[in-house]
Amino acid sequence: MKYRTLGKTGLKVSEVSVGAWAMGGGMWGGARDDDSRKALARAAELGVTLIDTALVYGDGHSERLVGEFVKTHPEIAVATKVPPKCYQWPARPGSKLREFFPADWIRSCCEKSRRNLKTERIDLLQLHVWADAWTDDNEWYDALGALKREGKIRFAGISINSHDPASAVRVVKAGRTDALQVFFNIFDQSPTDELFPACEKAGIGVLGRVPFDESSLAGKLREDTVFPKGDFRADYFAGDLLKQTVKRVEAMRPLVEKSAASMARGALRFVLSHPAVSTVIPGMRSPTQAEENCAASTDGPLSADTLAALKAHRWVREPY
Repeated sequence: MKYRTLGKTGLKVSEVSVGAWAMGGGMWGGARDDDSRKALARAAELGVTLIDTALVYGDGHSERLVGEFVKTHPEIAVATKVPPKCYQWPARPGSKLREFFPADWIRSCCEKSRRNLKTERIDLLQLHVWADAWTDDNEWYDALGALKREGKIRFAGISINSHDPASAVRVVKAGRTDALQVFFNIFDQSPTDELFPACEKAGIGVLGRVPFDESSLAGKLREDTVFPKGDFRADYFAGDLLKQTVKRVEAMRPLVEKSAASMARGALRFVLSHPAVSTVIPGMRSPTQAEENCAASTDGPLSADTLAALKAHRWVREPY
């Protein structure tokens, strides 16, 4: 495992970290706690030093599972997220900050997360959606700043709406966030346009999320794939989107597998090939997945020729 610095925070993080959404169960077809514990244990053995979760994942179940684990692994940092008060994803244009992140809501959610995680201090607390219009509003910024001064959080960040990296350019340039989480993968390469250059210039840490496009870029979906009951991917790939996606994945498979040991490792290596990225946070629900994901750091970045060829497979969908 290799390590990078999370922007100006000085926090050293593993290039591959754990995304703990699926560990909460809920929209991923139910919790499998024993498998999740084994995945976390194997990830730690392989050098993972960051786990990203959220209060909303399984209504706190993911946080509680992660908190139980890091109690015996103090070397691992935890990032979690404050859900919007209106529980609306994404934040649509014109969304009012007071409906999403009033100061008292940010504070109360921080307290819930600290209880779930059984920790005095959260390493990185992030707002779970974002709107450009909130950049200059002091309420969210002052609330997070107060939590820092009180020692309840170390750093503060934001998680950007999917396929909408432009919405965070101003807040990055204003220096109002320590880190941000952004949708970035072989399909959606749009963060490289404006956001990543801004992050590099400002020294903002970047967590690359959804590196597998909710599993399609791991190369295991087929046009006739049926998702388990309760699995949100049935909606994510609704209509003819699954068919479109699989065709696009198969079109790039020869290129990726020529350069990487598997589609999954190639997808992660693509994300890690950009210097603005501090860490990538794929989901892991088994020791085998932990081993496959962590190997991407050992493999290193993709070649310049492969990265150039993959630009032709860029496919940015509507923000959500």
